[in-house]
Amino acid sequence: MKSIIYALVVCLFATGKLYAQTHIKYEISFKNAVHHEGEIAVEYNGVDMDTLSVRMSRTSPGRYAIHEFAKNVYAFKAVDGGGNKLKVTRPNPYQWDITGHSGIVKIYYTLFANHGDGTYAQIDETHAHLNIPATFIYAPSLENRPVQIKFHPRKDLKWKIATQLKPLNENEYYAPNLDYFMDSPVEISDHRIRTFKTRSGNKEYDINFVLHQADGYEGFDAYFEKVKKIVETEMEIFGDLPDFDYGSYYFLACYMTNVDGDGMEHRNSTVLTNQASLSNGGDRQNIGTVAHEFFHAWNVERIRPASLEPFDYTGADMSGELWFAEGFTSYYTYLTLCRTGIMSKEYYASSLSGPLGSVWNSPGRKYFNPVEMSYQAPFVDAATSVDQVNRENTFISYYTYGNVLGLALDLSLRNLETDKSLDGFMRLVWHAYGKNELPYTLKNLQDALTSYTDESFSDEFFNAYIYGSAMPDYQSLLASVGIGFSELYEERPVLGAQIQQIDNKWLISSNPTQGASLYNAGLSKGDKIVSIDGKLTNNKLKPNELLNLYKAGETVKVVFNRYGRQKETELTFTKNLSFKTYLIENPSEELRQRQNLWLGKTSGEGKP
Repeated sequence: MKSIIYALVVCLFATGKLYAQTHIKYEISFKNAVHHEGEIAVEYNGVDMDTLSVRMSRTSPGRYAIHEFAKNVYAFKAVDGGGNKLKVTRPNPYQWDITGHSGIVKIYYTLFANHGDGTYAQIDETHAHLNIPATFIYAPSLENRPVQIKFHPRKDLKWKIATQLKPLNENEYYAPNLDYFMDSPVEISDHRIRTFKTRSGNKEYDINFVLHQADGYEGFDAYFEKVKKIVETEMEIFGDLPDFDYGSYYFLACYMTNVDGDGMEHRNSTVLTNQASLSNGGDRQNIGTVAHEFFHAWNVERIRPASLEPFDYTGADMSGELWFAEGFTSYYTYLTLCRTGIMSKEYYASSLSGPLGSVWNSPGRKYFNPVEMSYQAPFVDAATSVDQVNRENTFISYYTYGNVLGLALDLSLRNLETDKSLDGFMRLVWHAYGKNELPYTLKNLQDALTSYTDESFSDEFFNAYIYGSAMPDYQSLLASVGIGFSELYEERPVLGAQIQQIDNKWLISSNPTQGASLYNAGLSKGDKIVSIDGKLTNNKLKPNELLNLYKAGETVKVVFNRYGRQKETELTFTKNLSFKTYLIENPSEELRQRQNLWLGKTSGEGKP
């Protein structure tokens, strides 16, 4: 978001005359919620251009791919101040051009919304879950005008409003400009709320957790205690809280069976959606998303890549820094849960093997470094396409890639002679770029690491692991904090693709991984394996059971169907390259102390 504009929030709000003359007015009601419709009205006053162009966004803050929100807008009409119909033309699928007005334009339209997550909108009789870009049109030429919005919640459904927007009057809220408005999700439902106050510097802030779920609120208080621990632990990393506008931060949690699982950060709030309620396993499933999204209040919302400024609502936003913005945040997600005691050290140690193995063994490192993997976000961040892609062999999630690089940098810093850590580096970046909301570049990050360590260390890390695709020596790094790192299966082979058992055959349902058994044998996605080494691959034989019968290096005959024809090939089993990570038993006192400095001293509760 535009940090300079945000600094004007209080100034604009206090200037009553300016606000009254130039604000844009929105209203939304939900009479036909049962059929997922919202009725929306927008009023523009003081329009001084002959043609007022309005449009639906194609992107959403926190997402990087294109999302065609305009497809769900219909019954669009525009009138002037006297109610006279105005001419509307469509220059492209996302825009409406309105002419013939005399300075006042009123727009009315219906929105269909039935996808509850961190990007889209959902309207039904359980709630109105509104992400602003998916819900409201906007006028690009009036982006600096303040916004007033009035909601009409369903009183018969006991709906209440929760949002980071500034409250004005009953059901009326305010945003200083388009960017703040677009970045302010709204949850309207019969929800419950818990609040605690915390101080940062000489200011006090309300941390609010809004919970909407269908099967009661048992366990909410215990869950909220975990949320408190997360807030306090992440605050310790940076030394203070962000200066939340209007003194409040909102977790907007919707744990309902009708939503899609997601988490999406915003300036002073975050959306949390999951189908599992707290009493149905959600207390464990969802707490990691809380830790991840709140860390974003620093890292990405205020420690913000220059490549995302200003945010583009008309096209995909590409950033080469997502390995840091998203990936380092992912590293701190489980680390925070471990430090708070929500997760045990044993579980945390074992969980490191998944991301380490997926990055270490991915063919994708041959094609893209972490910066270039970040550039892929517009194609993978909830993006859609109808043609097949080869992501299995060319892509590593910047969340995962950055996660393991954060681990490597943290342990490398802790192995220096001086008292260094990733916590200290993040605090330095926060003070250099986040507190003042000065967008950073890749070079800024490298220079910051130089100032925190020295030029040699910084150049080596960035050249080898950020601009290159080398892998750090994780075995030595993990051993330095009392964690073992070894191969999971030394002899058991791997097929190297996903297998679905359909019609008494094994269907290869993903692209085989380069260098693995199926790939080397010339088998491909869509092939149906009839037999391996004479053993029929029917529903009675499980892939894992078959693999237990062989060792890497053995060669067998495979019969398969492709495009309706039966074929044969030879397959040589390749080695399973998975890893396991674990706490070393009975570490030395020095290792134990180093581990405690890293993970905290609490024993934890096991799996989160």
